[in-house]
Amino acid sequence: MKPFVFKQFTIHQDQCAMKVGTDGVLLGAWASLEHHPTTILDIGAGTGLIALQLAQRSHADLIDAIELDESAYEQCVVNFEASLWADRLFCYHAGFDEFVEEMDETYDLIVSNPPFYAEDVGSGNKSRDQARQNSSLPFEELVEGVSKLLSENGIFAVVVPYKEEDEFIALALEAGLYPNRITRVKGNPKAETKRSLLEFSFSKKEPIVDGLVIEKERHQYTKEYIELTQAFYLKM
Repeated sequence: MKPFVFKQFTIHQDQCAMKVGTDGVLLGAWASLEHHPTTILDIGAGTGLIALQLAQRSHADLIDAIELDESAYEQCVVNFEASLWADRLFCYHAGFDEFVEEMDETYDLIVSNPPFYAEDVGSGNKSRDQARQNSSLPFEELVEGVSKLLSENGIFAVVVPYKEEDEFIALALEAGLYPNRITRVKGNPKAETKRSLLEFSFSKKEPIVDGLVIEKERHQYTKEYIELTQAFYLKM
């Protein structure tokens, strides 16, 4: 499989169950850096795509990533080491629960493109199915861990299926995390809303809610989508 070449970095993904996809690119481009985070954590890093996007976008001193799958972890390390920001990027081969237990530090920005096919799906590819199964990182476990690892003024950004949005927000509220920004994503103007980009913090405020349409028609991208992602895609 050919590597995925972005403007400032390359993603090798032949060993990863979950390949480069729109969800990851969107989250890496959408996550807010307005609070100038110095420490960033990517939970379930896969290829390392989102961490690399944030390394390109930010001046953070430290960008950590966690990946449980051994093959994906090894590939993430290779992608980090080959990048311009290798000195700021570090990947842990660990489960999120054990990472939370062992980590004393907090992070100013936490991002996650979590596995979220809660229904029992079977593609025949075991590692791909595991990467997509909510059971390998339940939302409850994700939210609870984030509430322990997020700094006082930190931000947590996540992408979830639109149909899971209400449940995810409810779980976050139980953990003391409030929704500050919500962007609902459609593939095209006539399509159903497919994804929700959600931003949380410990500060209670009226959330900013908006929408994003990716394509006007096939391969005709909207102005908003181009503005969000053109720093990364070669042909944007």
